[in-house]
Amino acid sequence: MTGLVFIDGKLIFTTSLIIANGIGIEHRAVIQLLKKYEDDFLDLESSAFKMRKFKTKGREGELFELGEIHATFLLTLMRNSKKVVKFKKDLTKEFYQQRDVIAKLISQQKDPNWQNVRNDGKIVYKQKADVIKQFVDYATGQGSTSANRYYMALAKMENSSLFFIEQKYKNLRDIMTIKQLMQVGTADDVIDRALKEGMESGDHYKEIYQLAKERICAFADIIGKSPVHDLAIEDKNA
Repeated sequence: MTGLVFIDGKLIFTTSLIIANGIGIEHRAVIQLLKKYEDDFLDLESSAFKMRKFKTKGREGELFELGEIHATFLLTLMRNSKKVVKFKKDLTKEFYQQRDVIAKLISQQKDPNWQNVRNDGKIVYKQKADVIKQFVDYATGQGSTSANRYYMALAKMENSSLFFIEQKYKNLRDIMTIKQLMQVGTADDVIDRALKEGMESGDHYKEIYQLAKERICAFADIIGKSPVHDLAIEDKNA
């Protein structure tokens, strides 16, 4: 079982919904238990325990994010069964694995070589962002009423073409390896060039977007997709 634990910056957490699904009970029952002992959960570590709204099947509901200590305490409040014990074991293993990932990410971000590549990538990214702004204005001038969506559409297209992404991250590039940063920097340049060429040729904005997409897909076909957090793909002895 995977996808039980997520990373947000340096915070590792699971959710009340994941626990409910994992042990086979209604999410509502888990929420009731969390609210009943809310003060106890906050005493353990307030920063990693929070409630947020989420939508499911068109309806809004409540969802709790839980740090490892909260998830552990919550599960001690529940009766053991074969399914519950197995879920506890799976959750414990995934928390442990994600702690290891966090440690490697912190170590990676302290590497001067990684920092140099990351900083160079920021320059290329800004250049691409400036060109996308020109493209948005260009599309608007051709009659597009939702051209601003291209900021998100181009980023999503680029990331989904190059990487396997299991969750949302505040800044995906902060957790990429050096190799991935170099690849996404090249992809930024590919998009930059495609948009410029299309606009200089006076092409329709939809055709220009398709050109950028085709070139990114061709680039991805050459280098292949890689999973974020797979730090093992970096050979430090190479």
